[in-house]
Amino acid sequence: MGAHSRTIQGSAESEGGWFTAFVEPLVILLILVANATVGVIQETKAEKAIDALREYSPDEAKVLRDGKLSRVHAADIVPGDIISIAVGDKIPADCRLLSVSSSSFRVDQAILTGESVSVHKSIKEVLDTKAVKQDMTNMLFSGTTVVNGTAMAIVVQTGSKTAIGDIHHSISSQISEKTPLKRKLDDFGDMLAKVITVICILVWLVNIRHFADPAHHGLLKGAIYYFKIAVALAVAAIPEGLAAVITACLALGTKKMAQKNAIVRNLPSVETLGCTNVICSDKTGTLTTNQMSVSKFSIVSDTGALQEYIVDGTTYAPEGDIRSVSTGQVIKAAPAEPLIRLAEISAICNDAKVVYSE
Repeated sequence: MGAHSRTIQGSAESEGGWFTAFVEPLVILLILVANATVGVIQETKAEKAIDALREYSPDEAKVLRDGKLSRVHAADIVPGDIISIAVGDKIPADCRLLSVSSSSFRVDQAILTGESVSVHKSIKEVLDTKAVKQDMTNMLFSGTTVVNGTAMAIVVQTGSKTAIGDIHHSISSQISEKTPLKRKLDDFGDMLAKVITVICILVWLVNIRHFADPAHHGLLKGAIYYFKIAVALAVAAIPEGLAAVITACLALGTKKMAQKNAIVRNLPSVETLGCTNVICSDKTGTLTTNQMSVSKFSIVSDTGALQEYIVDGTTYAPEGDIRSVSTGQVIKAAPAEPLIRLAEISAICNDAKVVYSE
């Protein structure tokens, strides 16, 4: 009976030992899975935001081929193609103006130069060979948008050879510097590796006199035994969970920033922001929407009094109300004859149009 109870106890201890042995790997695995999940979620959000920038690349363009205009995919355009562009079109490649069939031709190139106002373009030759992009008035750049006029142009550069492609290449080819945290971790890792190596060598050397112990059945086996002990000591001394903890902390910081609409694509950038003194940012299209719209206007009534109105909404979306400054009430267009006339004038004097998606 006593032997049987000892057998059961030994079996329970064995099962408990197996469970204890798997606890640490399971915890580390769960941490890694959690970190990977948070990283994937943040990466997905960042990719969606970055995909929005790709809308600046047009899908199609009107190209003159075989004597007639036809729509082709922007990727199929080659230098030498003659394209037709009009209001609302995005320039598919770097082009030079050939002819303008309207009284004026203006392009919004804020995405490239940051200019908040549209730029007048003409077919007049630019003689300065060192002219910057802002002064190249006879050139149209890929990704910019036509805001006024109709013209014909000849393609001179496509793809990565365009002005905006050059910017993309310069950004992607930059050598990323190590963050302060990365440098500290590298220094700590180097120091820790040296210390552990020295300690392991000392442990092995101290036990040289035990190599010939009869329990090891030979000098070589004794040396190997104590070498294994030194290696086990090195493995135990390495903080393998440090990387997981740091990643988790950075992921938590990224999540909190995302809740305030600050999307971080690269996790190490979170801790680098703590060392930032000056932030240089573009304004047009970055801090602002680059969509100028009327926010307030006035109308002279039949009695000669000035009636002021406030317009809700700050983008080109056809949404928002018109409110009277004096009463604060929303004004309906139907009974307000002056507002109807103002809307008609605004609609007739420009080429803007409302397109409803299906």
